[in-house]
Amino acid sequence: MLSRTADHLFWMARYTERAENTARMLDVNYQTSLLPQSAAVAQAGWEGIVSISELEDSYKAWHQTVNAKDVMHFMVKNEMNSSSIVSCIKQARENARAVRGTLTTEVWETINQTWLELKRMLKEGEFERDPGKFFEWVKFRSHLSRGVTVGTMLMDESLHFIRLGTFLERADNTARLLDVKFHALQSDFYGAANEKDQELDFYHWSAILRSVSGFEIYRKVYRNVITPERVAELLMLRADMPRSLHASLNAVVENLHLVANQQSQDTLRTAGKLRADLQFGRIDEILATGLHAYLTQFLDRINALGAKISRDFLVPQNA
Repeated sequence: MLSRTADHLFWMARYTERAENTARMLDVNYQTSLLPQSAAVAQAGWEGIVSISELEDSYKAWHQTVNAKDVMHFMVKNEMNSSSIVSCIKQARENARAVRGTLTTEVWETINQTWLELKRMLKEGEFERDPGKFFEWVKFRSHLSRGVTVGTMLMDESLHFIRLGTFLERADNTARLLDVKFHALQSDFYGAANEKDQELDFYHWSAILRSVSGFEIYRKVYRNVITPERVAELLMLRADMPRSLHASLNAVVENLHLVANQQSQDTLRTAGKLRADLQFGRIDEILATGLHAYLTQFLDRINALGAKISRDFLVPQNA
């Protein structure tokens, strides 16, 4: 496959997944902002979204202060923000258009219709009327795109590069979502001090589980009260949780093997080591060294892996 074609497919998938995960990240913060909490905790939550997304400088160029309204606008509607939902869906559509002949008609029409519908919804103010409903729509369109892709495309290199982009982006964003949550809580990981705090903590963790479609899964796996330690374990180390770091790295390694070439052995090794750390990791050891430090290092390693994939298979980044 031509590297330019692989590049478009890879980034089409990454931008689609990024739009969904941005919606999930905003949705969990929006839902928790409706719960009783101090102004400082609420403020930290919105600041966390900007900082974990590494968009502080870009945000400051548009807004003087960090608040819910401006952060939501910046992360949803600002086309100059490359990580906003509107930018991600637009870029996914542009990449799909560039390789229209490689995609099935159903895949192209799904992605194109998502872009057209998004423009209509934003123009008519549907996002402002009901942010929660809008975020659910973004997640649904991502699900639809992914399902149509798997259900209609030939299982060749084109599909493998799409899947590679999807799961690399998912691993990155699940780690960021977890990190945003801890920034927002501004509390000791091991729990709240009194009964009232514990009750609020339960609702916070329920919100993050629902944001990754993991609430029912948590109940099925643990059959017990929601605790921060088990939420972290579920979203990081459980290979059977679809949006976990471990499951994402399993899919990345699998698809890397399917597209491997003579120069990709080092990239395979890097991905394999990252997966092994999750496969054999223990949540108590991770918490002992600090969850934020672990997730920060994980994000650095995911970015390095993405750079190696670009070097081995895609259009050079300085091209």
